[in-house]
Amino acid sequence: MTLPRVKLTIGEHPLDAYVARNAEERALGLMHRREMPENEGMLFMCDEPQPQSFWMKDTPLPLSIAFMDDDGHIVQIGDLEPHCEDAHTCETPVRYVLEVNQGWFSERGIAPGARIEGPLFIRA
Repeated sequence: MTLPRVKLTIGEHPLDAYVARNAEERALGLMHRREMPENEGMLFMCDEPQPQSFWMKDTPLPLSIAFMDDDGHIVQIGDLEPHCEDAHTCETPVRYVLEVNQGWFSERGIAPGARIEGPLFIRA
């Protein structure tokens, strides 16, 4: 992938994320990836806070997804199944969405309300 990367932390847990910044990059996302290192993910930057919906068309990798507000607080977490075309939606307006290997959040005790630290997030 030729996307930029950003270093994030959630508590003491580091994460290296690709950053999808425009509509084309967000549409492609993690499609066709069959594996991803343990502490890696993809951060989707949306143009403005709004309800967000994601699906898994052409994505063979089971993922967990976190929807985050502008300061990096997790609003909602869910699991996404490979190739599922049902949308996983967050009705709360958010600008950022993070996808990681399925179970990454739960294995580390990360739940809604946790804050992701990184250079993209506005500190409230």
